This record gives sequence, C-alpha cells and structure tokens, in this order.
Amino acid sequence: MTFVKKLYLASSNPDKLKEFLAIANVAASELELALLPGFSELPSFPEDAPTFAENAVGKALHASAITEEAVCADDSGLVVPALGGEPGVHSARYAGEKATGPDNIAKLLAKLQGKDGSGRWAYFVCVLAVARKGRAIAVIANRVDGEILDSPRGSGGFGYDPIFYFPPLHKTFAEISGEAKDLHSHRGKAFRRLLDVLPGML
Repeated sequence: MTFVKKLYLASSNPDKLKEFLAIANVAASELELALLPGFSELPSFPEDAPTFAENAVGKALHASAITEEAVCADDSGLVVPALGGEPGVHSARYAGEKATGPDNIAKLLAKLQGKDGSGRWAYFVCVLAVARKGRAIAVIANRVDGEILDSPRGSGGFGYDPIFYFPPLHKTFAEISGEAKDLHSHRGKAFRRLLDVLPGML
C-alpha cells in the first residue's frame, strides 16, 4: 500500500496554495502541499459539466496526466434554491465569461429583488477530487449555509462573500477574518475532511 504523502493542487494560483496551507496547518497535517508543476502549460479543462463533482473529478483526472503524485482539484460555487440552484456551477461566470465579482453580485441581487425570508437562503458548496495516475481516489463535498443580503458588506474575501451573511457569526464572509473563514467555510470543511481520509488512500 502506498500512502499519499504529497499532494499537488491543480492550480498555478499561489493564493489558492496559501489558503490550503493555512487550513492544513490548523489541522496539523503533515501532508506536503504544492502547486502542480507545469499546470499552466496544460490545455485548459472545460468545466462544463452540470455538477460540481463532475467538474472537480474531470479537472483532477486531466491534471493527473502530468505527474506520478496525487493531484487535487476543486469546484465550488454558490447555490440559491429559490432561483432553481443558480448560480451553481456557473458562479464564477454568472454575469458572463469575463464577469467580475461585482458583476456577478449585481446580477444575483437583481434576480433576488422582491424576495425575502427563505427566498434568500443560500449555501456555498465545495467539492474536492483527488486523482493519481488517471484514477480518482477521493471525492469530498461540504457546504456552509447562509443568507443573501440586499447589498454588499465588508471588504475581505472575494466573489459572493460580501453578500453572503453567515448567521452564527452575524457577519458576511467579507467581514470575518481569514482564520474564521477557513474554519467555517465550505472549502475549509471539505479540505479538513480530505486531510482526515487521504493518508490512508491508495
């Protein structure tokens, strides 16, 4: 049995590595994390599947072709049940392929105009997939529930964080510290769970 001791992230984004390293440190994990060498030269993977899990697994398998080590890919987004699950897998490009965070927020708030109570309930979801040598070896999902505010609050975070209100802390995700977000967020919870199970995976 070969245990996973090193994990590459299917990304060339140092901020993503920093975020995952912070979560791993809190979890006291001995797993070695790094950005996947050569990832930026890989042909881009079309994240056009209808579910977060399919996109995450596809991306991990795609990236695993250039390394012998385990590779982790993620797909995440915001789900608003009152809008039929929008923006969902289209969260990053909800207002168009070149949309900015404020563009996506503006579109979402316009669609939620006139809705209150349960109509503004929403959740962030994150799916992490790990592949090695063309085979998926782990798929982990988690979520965090909250509400969509009428207008943005806070200057931290990114994406929909300024309008995602987290009731247990009485703040939006853009108003809480990075440490608090790592503790409560969909990505933080999913990655800590992955760190629990990954050491024993083939």
